[in-house]
Amino acid sequence: MKFAIHQANHIGGRKYNQDRVGYAYTNDALLLVLADGMGGHLHGEIAAQIAVYTFMRAFSRLESGRTKEPEVFLRATMRAGHDAIIDYAREQNLGGSPGTTCVAALVQDGKVWFAHAGDSRFYLLRQGGVHSVTHDHSVVQQWADWGIISPEEMRTHPDRNKITNCLGGVEDMFYAEVAPSVDMQDGDMLLLCSDGFWSPLEESELAKLHATSYLQTTLGELIDVAIYREGARADNTTAVVARLGAAEMEHATESPVCIILEEGAAA
Repeated sequence: MKFAIHQANHIGGRKYNQDRVGYAYTNDALLLVLADGMGGHLHGEIAAQIAVYTFMRAFSRLESGRTKEPEVFLRATMRAGHDAIIDYAREQNLGGSPGTTCVAALVQDGKVWFAHAGDSRFYLLRQGGVHSVTHDHSVVQQWADWGIISPEEMRTHPDRNKITNCLGGVEDMFYAEVAPSVDMQDGDMLLLCSDGFWSPLEESELAKLHATSYLQTTLGELIDVAIYREGARADNTTAVVARLGAAEMEHATESPVCIILEEGAAA
């Protein structure tokens, strides 16, 4: 498969970095996954780590280097991550379950499938604009859907960090939303990001990623802008972006390759 991929993370103004991100690939499939541990819950960084590792482990076990049913894979793996977080909390007697948002995208057979829980987002960038984006599981998103607040007010509302769905957290309140597949076009970009990244930025600014030849530099600049705009209240800010097309490098491998970004690093 031919692609270029870059990822970056900044702790922002927080004491702990609870974002985790990684990607994996075979000759026939590419997986991107990002998790944003919930600061209001005990050990959110552990929940995020479990979510990402669950996806990496499931992908590494693909027998033929591809999934038989992409939607089933995404939904089942996210559920497995949720269950693993709940089990960990019980085994460690935490007195409560850590929580994390999660978003994942799978490319296979010329299509992309994406799934999420919470307000970490997937964007499909195409021809200089945003072609598709996930729908947040959050209080402010519900209010915007009902017309109580505007989409612009969602970005600055004091309740913008209250989410209605996550992995871990409350055991019976999790669900994985899987979107219908989208046919890929040459040059398409996949962007996965935490709310610390997308919230301070406009969609027109995200579209700059599609217009640049210097993907890593532009990604870093956008993270700097997001951190600057939020100032001392800046959240952990994380993004992974992949560009697919005939002009990109071929990533040939005999077995699945899984890469998890170290905290505070860029690649």
